[in-house]
Amino acid sequence: MNIQIENLSKRYGLQTAVDKISFEVRTGEILGFLGPNGAGKSTSMKMITGYIGIGEGDILIGGRSVREHGDDLKRHIGYLPENNPLYLDMPIMDYLTFCASLQGVAKDKIQSRVRLMVNICGLQAEKHKKIGELSKGYRQRVGLAQAMIHDPAILILDEPTTGLDPNQIVEIRKLIREIGKEKTVILSTHILPEVEATCDRILIINKGKIVANGTAETLRKQATGNELVKVQIEDGVHQQILSALELLPSIEKALPVDTETNRFEIHSKLGMSSKRDLFQLCVEKGWVLGELTPVETRLEDIFRNLTLN
Repeated sequence: MNIQIENLSKRYGLQTAVDKISFEVRTGEILGFLGPNGAGKSTSMKMITGYIGIGEGDILIGGRSVREHGDDLKRHIGYLPENNPLYLDMPIMDYLTFCASLQGVAKDKIQSRVRLMVNICGLQAEKHKKIGELSKGYRQRVGLAQAMIHDPAILILDEPTTGLDPNQIVEIRKLIREIGKEKTVILSTHILPEVEATCDRILIINKGKIVANGTAETLRKQATGNELVKVQIEDGVHQQILSALELLPSIEKALPVDTETNRFEIHSKLGMSSKRDLFQLCVEKGWVLGELTPVETRLEDIFRNLTLN
């Protein structure tokens, strides 16, 4: 089911938490929803799930308005909140059975769904314990299991890998990728490498407004504008090499990095690549090209540049 957000806003008194944002998430797409603390991520996700009411604007799920059909649409949504509220005194199996019943799973299918979630979320070894006896990582797995117990078309996951160790993160990441082939997934996280590994598209929100929307590659291109490469040329005199580099038609500027080893930072002109010209120059001059490394802008840097203001 597609999700369409139309001019969505939410205010708490004089504070605007979400400010007229619009975007769409399609079936089979995993959207990474990023932003600093207090940016409006959790508020937006709570409005999509119906956990809190919509302030202004509207949310369409499968073409139907949450304002008009909210109770019915909730059946199609699985939600893992950021704080993952659980009944700590309940055994895992009883809790998942309880959740399945709440979500309207048919009685004759509840136990099969519970067993499936236990296997999918890696709870087999802990399934006979009470939730309060579990580590934080395993509690997070229980939260994921309850979100998926009714096989929803939409998954809203707010910080789903909080408290997981690196091995568990890889497993949950793989699980989300598999789920995302058939479902609509919105994933909030502060682990930026996880976003690149898991999500098809990234949306960054800051102070209630969308400041970026696109793939990681698209955001990098928008951030850098022109190509940046690091070059190390063996032999040759440093100043002669620098002068030759500055004359190449595809290079906007060449910055010395290390004069002893002839290392340079090359900024290509907008819309152009200088790699072929650099290689040809070294062939003509008889220089050895020791390094030619494209420099990608890190997603962390893009995030900081967009959210520090």
